[in-house]
Amino acid sequence: MPEREHASFMARAIELAITHSADGTHGPFGAVVVHDGKIVGEGFNSVVATRDPTAHAEILAIRQAAQQLGTHDLSSCVLYASCEPCPMCLSAIYWARIPTVYYAATHHDAQAAGFDDSRIQQYLKNADGDGPALLALPVANAGVALQRWQGNPKRQDY
Repeated sequence: MPEREHASFMARAIELAITHSADGTHGPFGAVVVHDGKIVGEGFNSVVATRDPTAHAEILAIRQAAQQLGTHDLSSCVLYASCEPCPMCLSAIYWARIPTVYYAATHHDAQAAGFDDSRIQQYLKNADGDGPALLALPVANAGVALQRWQGNPKRQDY
């Protein structure tokens, strides 16, 4: 896939994170699922807004893509996330069989913004197995949604 397409899909994931978290009730995370060069699923964090702890951007994007494609097997798809997926989302990505994930901001960036999954990360560190390739896709505005979230007076913390 050409680099400009990667950048375009990542830009959309970041746009979802920035746009939807401005209201303070949606977390600063966005994701898109791509199949054959087209976005088939989009998601943004809706945990607080929907009172659903599983309503992470990646999971919502996966749900939409599965509905759109009519299958739970997303092995022909790629996921782009504004931030490195948390362990729950990574598990959903694994179950959906998505082979490649590109992310912008790191879990360290998320931790600095108050989204700390280090306890879960530590628990899983000893796990072996195969899974999707996680590939950082450095972009200039990777942390914008997280930074804006930190300064958002309307935010509702988790």
